[in-house]
Amino acid sequence: MFNKILIANRGEIACRIQRTCARLGIATVAVYSDADARAQHVRLADEGRWIGGSRPADSYLRGDRIIEAALATGAQAIHPGFGFLSENADFAEAVSAAGLRFIGPGATSMRKMGSKAGAKNLMSAAGVPVVPGYTGEDQDPDLLAREAARIGFPLMIKAAHGGGGKGMRVVRNAGEFIGALESCQREARGAFGRDRVLLERYVERPRHIEIQIFGDHHGHVIHLNERECSAQRRYQKVIEESPSPFVSAELRAAMGAAAVQAGHAIDYANAGTVEFIVGPDGDFYFMEINTRLQVEHPVTEMVTGLDLVELQLAIASDGRLADLVPLRPVPTHGHAIEVRLYAEDPEAGFLPGSGKLDMLRLPQTSASVRLDSGVVEGDEVTVHYDPMIAKLIVHAADRTAALARLRQALAHTVVAGPKSNVEFLERLIRHPAVVDASIDTGYLDRHLDEVMGSDNALPEEVLVAIAVRALLDEEAVAAAQGRTGTDPHSPWALADGWRHGHPGKRLKHLLHREALIEVAAHGHAGDYSLYLGASRLEVRGARASAESVDFLLGERAVRLRVLALRNGYLAFAGERRYTLSLRHPYAFEGSKSGGGDSVRAPMPGRIVAVRVDADTEVVEGQELIVMEAMKMEITLRAPRVGVVAEIRASVGEFVEADMVLVRLQT
Repeated sequence: MFNKILIANRGEIACRIQRTCARLGIATVAVYSDADARAQHVRLADEGRWIGGSRPADSYLRGDRIIEAALATGAQAIHPGFGFLSENADFAEAVSAAGLRFIGPGATSMRKMGSKAGAKNLMSAAGVPVVPGYTGEDQDPDLLAREAARIGFPLMIKAAHGGGGKGMRVVRNAGEFIGALESCQREARGAFGRDRVLLERYVERPRHIEIQIFGDHHGHVIHLNERECSAQRRYQKVIEESPSPFVSAELRAAMGAAAVQAGHAIDYANAGTVEFIVGPDGDFYFMEINTRLQVEHPVTEMVTGLDLVELQLAIASDGRLADLVPLRPVPTHGHAIEVRLYAEDPEAGFLPGSGKLDMLRLPQTSASVRLDSGVVEGDEVTVHYDPMIAKLIVHAADRTAALARLRQALAHTVVAGPKSNVEFLERLIRHPAVVDASIDTGYLDRHLDEVMGSDNALPEEVLVAIAVRALLDEEAVAAAQGRTGTDPHSPWALADGWRHGHPGKRLKHLLHREALIEVAAHGHAGDYSLYLGASRLEVRGARASAESVDFLLGERAVRLRVLALRNGYLAFAGERRYTLSLRHPYAFEGSKSGGGDSVRAPMPGRIVAVRVDADTEVVEGQELIVMEAMKMEITLRAPRVGVVAEIRASVGEFVEADMVLVRLQT
């Protein structure tokens, strides 16, 4: 086994690998960019090396600097994590050439899987089931149209060199084919530099089921059962679980055998994932092999009791699978589910967020609740990398119990600062399609509005609880300040709104989903008359702790969990959470300049395309600017019909949030 390794990654990925290394007594070297100088993965490592600027291209994608850092620190091997250079065959080759071990598959195996078309042909020749289609190099449109007719509709057009859902189109009839082909080729050319496509039959309502495999350097390949990843949004996984509620023992054996066969076909060593598309009748077809450890590997660890990073390290040290995993098939216990907590705004099209984590409350970890995270409260979620905050993984005796445990864990998760997807995840795991395990890969894209929900009403008890908590907090602060004065018993130190000649009144302005709510309060010390417009509510005996408020509202006793945020409150009621921010009652209510005459950057990022020029006539919704932030492209569109007066950004420029990029003539 190694004494010291370098981890060529960042964030929760690096932290997760460090955890195994610490348990095994292996020293770790972290690499970091300008943006990550004080990141958690650097703090947790035994030593760290700076490798470049904040952009991945200037640091985490600089294989030469990473190898130099490994050699300079005496590391014996490099673990690439997942993402960045983990599936880069040239990097794996360079690591070996430098006399270091690459903790992952060899460059030859990676190259065999580098092209979807080549991989599909190889798997077909090896007897692994593949979706009927066309993978040839002849890209003549007429030939492709004839092949499409032979395959039958619906079919999918895919970029042969790519991923992440780019360069993919579903075509349902021959009349749509040429237009979809041209669109797919343009997108593939722009994203990957090559416009070659392949065609394959489109499986309706498919499931995405993957098999975890491991190979050693002695010719052995095994599988560690399956993970279900069918809950997806725009081809990105949202929920992962093991075992699949769809897979029978017979199907598991057949898919496992096919996955092992696929591993042998490319002389695979180390961790990999064979991904299959599975039809409603249990017919399954090879999609691809991810030649690395997957983000969702913890669910496999939870049900098998194995540490997959430890297996990776042992295999890279020439260990034999028979010594490492002696039982066949590998037994599993219970059910595990994983969700990914992101800094993103689901109500704004899942726009990634950034900023300081003012509050980060995560559930207590245990044998049944696991957290893989690379940030803590007070850290920054930067614009340069994936906005993941944490992976939350739960384990229980069965799927029903695992879902219940996940609901409980999410209820104890609070993110303040950048917006997060925690409320979306809470809704999703309660949705009937998830509870009943009937979800397919396209379900979320078809039913996203249904999952998001349209009930934005604010329950009366929630509004009252937050208003009361705000009043009690104000009084507590005033009392604390009064105790430091010359007369701690002075009535002027009370925050009860008292004025000579009339009863005291305090105003609280609360903002809920852009709606401003005014609450007028009379009273003190937990007994209040609250006025909401023409309505009067009587509150008696209100008390507050750090995390709850209880009071009598008329004849009802109410107790709610309420947390104080930097400038507002978060309340939990039933299965929902409600965030209200505080506004000063006499604050100036202005509006942002520009309004419908300007297009602003929604977040910091880099401009990758400018689609219009000054004096161009545009229509509402027309694409104006494309910017890149947090590993995704964001398209900014015209807010109305008009003429472009000014372009204030150029390709390659880094812009700050809220900067005006395009101004229309008024």
